[in-house]
Amino acid sequence: KLKSINNLKVIGITGSYGKTSSKNILNDILKIKFNCLATPKSINTFNGLMITINNKLSKLDDIFIAEMGAYVKGEINGLCKLVNPKYGIITSIGNAHLATFGSEQNIIDGKMELIEYLPSDGIGVLNKDDLKQKNYKIKNKNKCKIIWIGIDNKDVDVKASNIKCNSKGTSFTVKFKDIEKTYDFETKLLGKHNVYNILASIALGYEFGISIKNLQQAVKKVKPVEHRLELKRLGDFYQIDDAYNSNPIGAKNALDVLDLMKGTKVVVT
Repeated sequence: KLKSINNLKVIGITGSYGKTSSKNILNDILKIKFNCLATPKSINTFNGLMITINNKLSKLDDIFIAEMGAYVKGEINGLCKLVNPKYGIITSIGNAHLATFGSEQNIIDGKMELIEYLPSDGIGVLNKDDLKQKNYKIKNKNKCKIIWIGIDNKDVDVKASNIKCNSKGTSFTVKFKDIEKTYDFETKLLGKHNVYNILASIALGYEFGISIKNLQQAVKKVKPVEHRLELKRLGDFYQIDDAYNSNPIGAKNALDVLDLMKGTKVVVT
């Protein structure tokens, strides 16, 4: 079915955290110009991808975004063989599923299988602020183009700065390496980690020929994912619903977001 759809762009997304958020952000941004299908909810297994392709992929789709999860080394490579991505995004690499991977190095190698699978005319988007990604030596001889994103690291292709967070969302400035000027972006999403997720999508959208003006509009329209730092107005106060969260990194990100807010703050955990 995948082979029967001409010129279908397949994008793989993996990482220890932020896969679903990144996938939804990318889908919201790319659909300003393309017909997109993304794997639903947190579906990221072999069977989940297979069912999505068989039941939902249409000949009218331009782009298929495949979230890829793994519990052991080699699993991402197997998912790549199923869908053959030409483009790949690594969100962040941490110690999730350490028990099944066996070591931190196995986790890093396992996640980077996505980038190493990409063809020489493909594009990988990596985060240079993540030392595990920055220091990794890609083994694929047919190395694809790598786009580096970052906030703290200055030597990147797409950089965000001036990040500000309030009860309406997050604002930040973006600088593209090949363009002199900077551009202002606004999003309803909260937190620095979501700026990384948006940066990766902006970088790929720019490569796909979406204008910066359209990227700005698309980022403004990105919808928060339910129960993932979802901002709600309740009478005279705001609630940040992060009930889906299940890992220490995410919990720290939530507290960092709260730290950017003004006024009296209460944590319920």
